[in-house]
Parts: sequence; structure tokens; C-alpha cells
Amino acid sequence: MPDTKRVTSADVARLAGVSRATVSYVLNDTPRQTISAGTRTRVLDAAARLGYSPSAAARTLRTGRSDVVLCLLPDWPIGPEVGSLLGNLSAALTRHGLTLVVHPGSRGERPVAELWKAITPAAVISYTEFTDAEAAAMRSAGVAVVVAVPRRGRGRELAVPQELVGRRQAEHLVAAGHTRLGYAYPDDQRVRFFAEPRLAGVRAACAARRLPTPVGLTVPLDPSAAADCVRRWQSTEVTAVCAYNDEVALAVLAGARTAGLSVPGDLAVIGVDDIPPARLAAPPLTTVTTDQAVVGAHLAATVVAAMSGRSAPELPAADIVRVVPRDSA
Repeated sequence: MPDTKRVTSADVARLAGVSRATVSYVLNDTPRQTISAGTRTRVLDAAARLGYSPSAAARTLRTGRSDVVLCLLPDWPIGPEVGSLLGNLSAALTRHGLTLVVHPGSRGERPVAELWKAITPAAVISYTEFTDAEAAAMRSAGVAVVVAVPRRGRGRELAVPQELVGRRQAEHLVAAGHTRLGYAYPDDQRVRFFAEPRLAGVRAACAARRLPTPVGLTVPLDPSAAADCVRRWQSTEVTAVCAYNDEVALAVLAGARTAGLSVPGDLAVIGVDDIPPARLAAPPLTTVTTDQAVVGAHLAATVVAAMSGRSAPELPAADIVRVVPRDSA
């Protein structure tokens, strides 16, 4: 049976021939300590040889705070866009000396209190709202609470306004001369969090220009079912469709081919997210993209501000949501 004993600072001190205090000073880069370059090198070499890593729990006791940021996600499908956000957020938090831990899934699977108490994070980011009691319990324990929701409410709001994404779609199609729009709604109820405000943005853009209300249809990721939707749009004189995201837009493209229509000649299509297959579609898919590197950096800066009691910075949403024009619209 393999030896699973944890390597300690005492093991590093023994191999380097120094005291445990010296190991602590070197590995924690403690200021105002006169340690020679040779001793420092011996300690670092010994730690590397043994594969030593300081205990997170001990570091928390020593510094008085954790370096973990817990991100609570609802039961979302983790697609390319959410994955990109989490990757950029993790990198941005690392630059602040913080470590991201993500917990996806329904709250019914495990109570919020069990999660944050098990991890004792410095901050919690949530894409759903907390109850007053949940938020108060975390703040009483010194945990910064950051709520990232795209609607007006309690807490710090960080998410890109999804209405803006929908408006960008509609504005692009209207600028191309389309006056009768459709909206391709996803058949996955888990993403209503994003889909409903995007549809609201499309509707608002049409209302502002006194155009008919968009014809919304739920489009499955199936060519035959998508073709039925395309025919229904055609029967109502829809000439352009805003899709919830690129996957749904690709389904609309497949439905148009199945129905014998050309894109964009008979039906223009615009998606959201700019996933890699969007560039490979036939025709290449026009889409709306959000700069997730900026979003991740902004979210990390907001977490740091919350931890220090400062106001959150403003997200330049209008500057980071843009249309990527291609041949489908």
C-alpha cells in the first residue's frame, strides 16, 4: 500500500539542514528576515524534491483569511461561453493571489451553508440570489458576498446585461433592412436565465423602431423540427431570426437547408457566443460576442473590492458586446 503521509515543513527542514522557522520564513517570503541566498536555495530545493506544499488550513490560520473564492453556479450546461468566463475569472483571481473553486448544480443537492462552511472561502460569488439569512450568515463569518445577477436587485450586479446582447442582434438585422424578425428560443429550460432577457432585448429593439413583435418559436437541436419552425416563420413573413445562441442558430441553418431555403437570401440568421463551429458553418454564422477576458477581470476586481469593503467598479458592457459579421446575416 503506498505511503500517503503528508510531507511537512519539518521534513523540508530536515532535508535542508535548517530550522522549521527558517523554512517558514523562506516559503512565505517573510519580510525583514536576514536569510542568505544559499540557505534560501537549499530550502527551495528541498521543498521541490519532497513535493511540499503549505497547508491551506494553516495559511488561513496564520493570515486570518482564506485565499479561496467559491463560485456557485445554477444547473447550467457548461458550454464554451461559460467555460471561457470561468477560465478568465480563474486567471484574473490568480493575479490577485486568490484561488477559484466552482460548484455547479442545484441548491437542492446541497445547502449553501454546507458548501461555504466546508470551504471557509474569502468570498462567495453566486449566479442566483441568496436569502437574507444566507447572506447575513456569510457576512457574519467574514465572507464577502458577491451576487452576479443580470437584473436589478440586492447585492453587486456583475453579469453582462443579456438584454444588450439581444438588442445587438436585432439592431444588426434591422440595419440590414429586415423589418419582420423571429426569435429562436432554446428547448433547454436550464438556460432561461439568459434566454428570457435576450428575447426581451430583441423585443425592445423592435418596439423602439415601431416594428412588429418578433415571432418567437422554440427550436430543438434537430434539423427536421427546426425545419418546421423555419416554415412557420416563412408563413408569417419573417425574413431574419435572432437565435438564443450559436447552437440554436446552427439548428436554424440546418432547418433552412431541410426546408429548401437559402441563407441569407430567404432567411437571415444571427447567433450569440461565437463558438468555433460558427466559423465553419455553411454559410459562416454572424453572431454576437462578449469579451470574457474583460468580464473575468471585472468580476475578479469586484470580488477584491467586496473583500475590502470598497465599491464595485463599473462594467463597460456597451464596449465589450459586439457583432461579428459573417455571411448568414
